[in-house]
Amino acid sequence: MPAPLLMPALDFLPSASLDMLRRRAELLKQVRRFFHDRDFLEIETPILSHDTVVDRHLDPLSVTLFADPCQPQIGESLWLQTSPEFGMKRLLAAGATAIYQVTRAFRGGETGPLHNPEFTMVEWYRVDDDYEAGMRLLGELASAVFGCGEPERLAFREAFKRHAGIDPFGPLDGLALPPELPAGADRDVIIDYLHTTRIEPQLGRERPIILYDYPAAQSALARIRPGNPPVAERFELYYRGIELANGYHELLDSAALLERNRENNRLRVTDGKYRLPENSRLLKAMQHGLPSCSGCALGFDRLIMVATGVKTIQEVIAFPIDRA
Repeated sequence: MPAPLLMPALDFLPSASLDMLRRRAELLKQVRRFFHDRDFLEIETPILSHDTVVDRHLDPLSVTLFADPCQPQIGESLWLQTSPEFGMKRLLAAGATAIYQVTRAFRGGETGPLHNPEFTMVEWYRVDDDYEAGMRLLGELASAVFGCGEPERLAFREAFKRHAGIDPFGPLDGLALPPELPAGADRDVIIDYLHTTRIEPQLGRERPIILYDYPAAQSALARIRPGNPPVAERFELYYRGIELANGYHELLDSAALLERNRENNRLRVTDGKYRLPENSRLLKAMQHGLPSCSGCALGFDRLIMVATGVKTIQEVIAFPIDRA
């Protein structure tokens, strides 16, 4: 008797239902309406660029820009953007005042229930917005999208005390470290691990929450506010244990940015990773004069996940990386 015919794999089909894609389109219209009603200009900046964000934990994908199609391996290396941040800030330096965009972003080494290497990001900046105004605008967007009241606000330090029983700004001597951490892990790695495993799952269970006042070591491109201890004027939106958005009272000092780039590259090399370009057109724009502003980036795919109650990012993307 012949063996039964096997049904061919249906991996040509989308992983998201058509109903989900309709809901996705509705939410995108809602987000665009939110910014339109506040006189933000929708803009576009390059996805492929000579420059890229230099971060210890973000790993951009490189593309060879070849001149000869017969030798596609030879050419200049450019970067798929992990965020449209650099291009948008260059527009601010050129005189733009309130801008947003919906774009694709790319990050290597990120695949899982909450990650796809290619994803949709909504990012915005407004000149003259300070730390408080940046958090307030993010809160208004969360309220509009989720139909809830004003998000709760919780300081980074208080979140650790509440959910882990430790002070993230104090000494970590005697703290029992899980075996998953590498031997000799530095303080920043330990705090980041605890944040991911113990704090984040507890955040925003009942309603959205904005976490703020991060350790200075996690400042990224945020300003650092002096104090004891100094803190980064950085804020993030969480809902149902998922990080949705990351915002800053933006750094304006080009010398400080260059120093952070150098330190992040040092840490990347320590981690066994490749170096990233430390100089950029953003540095030139900041030297020219970047106006005081606040900005924020939101993972649109995750927002849809939370709004619709699904468990994986693959359920809200038509063709994730395994079907791309």
